[in-house]
Amino acid sequence: MTQTKNALPAYLNGSKTSGSKATIEREEQQLATSFARAATIDSTFSYMGSLMTFLAKSSETGGRFALMEYYTKPGNEPPPHVHEREHELYFVLEGSMRFYCEDKILEIKAGEVAFLPQGKAHAFNCTSPVVRTLILVQAIGADPVGLDNYFLAMSEPARDMSLPRDAITYAVDDPERAIRIAAHHGIRILSPLEAEKELPQYPGFGVLVR
Repeated sequence: MTQTKNALPAYLNGSKTSGSKATIEREEQQLATSFARAATIDSTFSYMGSLMTFLAKSSETGGRFALMEYYTKPGNEPPPHVHEREHELYFVLEGSMRFYCEDKILEIKAGEVAFLPQGKAHAFNCTSPVVRTLILVQAIGADPVGLDNYFLAMSEPARDMSLPRDAITYAVDDPERAIRIAAHHGIRILSPLEAEKELPQYPGFGVLVR
């Protein structure tokens, strides 16, 4: 079974658009409004072998923050990267994770938090059979957060609430696609040489860690 790409607005998938940057930013920074939402099939997408539930999107918060629930397992991790627009915080609900940020290693388990500042290279490994975590991103400048729209551009609607089988992951996907889409949303994916220099403790992309 292969993963098909869902139809997305051009500004999400990194393609060129006829609209101006200002127009796109206005679309992304709609006025915030009150809402309530649960983790259901309607708010959940299949993302690179994992499930990503969008609890609060940047388009609903004036572009200031976004909140997702990420359900994943070892082998589905993204490559090392840098967020140019936002701080990122993980609160683990189930399982355990190991983060690499600059020269630090941060180990967290259910009930614990890891904070990753804007502009700092980082990566992570899942260190339990499954991981369920909240991901909160907060914009720190004039630009809206971009991570939730990046996730949407790399996803398709989930078929159910279980981890996808035989799904496309970062390990087998075309890396240029992720690099292009990430750059459009203010995320810089590191090359292997950059990762080796900026994350000296990181064991390498695709290395399973227990």
